[in-house]
Amino acid sequence: MENVTFIRENQTFGNWTEHSIEYKVVSILLVTLICGIGIVGNVMVILVVLTTKHMRTPTNCYLVSLAVADLMVLTAAGLPNITDSLYGQWVYGYVGCLCITYFQYLGINASSCSITAFTIERYIAICHPIKAQFLCTLSRAKKIIVVVWAFTSLYCVMWFYLSDTKEIHYAGNVTIVTCAYKVSRNQYLPIYFTDFAVFYVLPLMLATILYGLIARILFLNPLPSDPKENKKLKKDACQGNKSISSKNSNCTSSTTAASRRQVTKMLAVVVILFALLWMPYRTLVVVNSFLEQAYLDLWFLLFCRICVYLNSAINPVIYNAMSQKFRAAFKKLCSCRAQRSEKPAAYSMALTYSVIKETSNGESPDHYTTELDELTAADEFLPRKRMSFDDGHMSGSKVTFSNA
Repeated sequence: MENVTFIRENQTFGNWTEHSIEYKVVSILLVTLICGIGIVGNVMVILVVLTTKHMRTPTNCYLVSLAVADLMVLTAAGLPNITDSLYGQWVYGYVGCLCITYFQYLGINASSCSITAFTIERYIAICHPIKAQFLCTLSRAKKIIVVVWAFTSLYCVMWFYLSDTKEIHYAGNVTIVTCAYKVSRNQYLPIYFTDFAVFYVLPLMLATILYGLIARILFLNPLPSDPKENKKLKKDACQGNKSISSKNSNCTSSTTAASRRQVTKMLAVVVILFALLWMPYRTLVVVNSFLEQAYLDLWFLLFCRICVYLNSAINPVIYNAMSQKFRAAFKKLCSCRAQRSEKPAAYSMALTYSVIKETSNGESPDHYTTELDELTAADEFLPRKRMSFDDGHMSGSKVTFSNA
């Protein structure tokens, strides 16, 4: 990343080696720990969403996109930092310099766009539920993710032309190889401020406005109800099932409201941490842009890097702490249970059916009870129903379905 280059260009080799031992130990331990946890956590997020059917929602698709971007940041920025601290120079050559720099910025920009995408999706789903029925769909989410990655991939192509390896010679025939930029810092500033505005300032401004509107709906006003659900409840009420409809309506509305509040809180925490953890690095580069002699304290630069890596590693921890569905899916993934059992217990109930054969000769009826597969509802509890129908071929035969 940018600060690695400027360290080598603005510090003497003596100052670098003076801090090398202590710096190496702290840097390698912290970066290895954070990147290790982050890589495992983000891989688990991708696996639970891709392998668990009820987890494939539009919001979770954006979280998968964010997890892929975070993995890219951790592997392209975090892991090379370990070898850089260990050897004190760039060891991946010219091609590695171009590719790693490209994937660093691709991961950073794609994560910002993914956060913006799920923020807009949450706003539409909560504040405009009627439009959300055809706007917030799984297929549309996949198309938006493809557009996000295509845009960021093309935008970051310029780093193939702006990056290069450089050799810095010190007294005593000491040569240090760095992965640097071809242009000077002054020429790079317009590119950086474009990145700063498009992928940091604008997403945070948009998130602040939209989450303010979401909070007004969720926490100050009643939750807009689902038109389909209202139509169904109204029909039930007209047929005389007023008490049952009222009970189901209250249960469904309260459950949906609580679920949406929890999801919104979790995503808001992701956005807030993105703003806070990226702030030291962004602030440092902005300040250095106006200084003749850039501020490049070695330990503060390490702190900025750790914050960036932590931002990419902490999201799976947030999902596990604030989402019951993710927590259950993580546990089942770790315990290596069968794919068939991967459904949340809180949203499932067993369904049994009984076949009762009545005979006309006074014999005792035969009674069969069989357990069916577990049924799962993604966002609301299934209403308890009892259905019956006559066989039509056997007099007195009846099949009865009931929730257990």
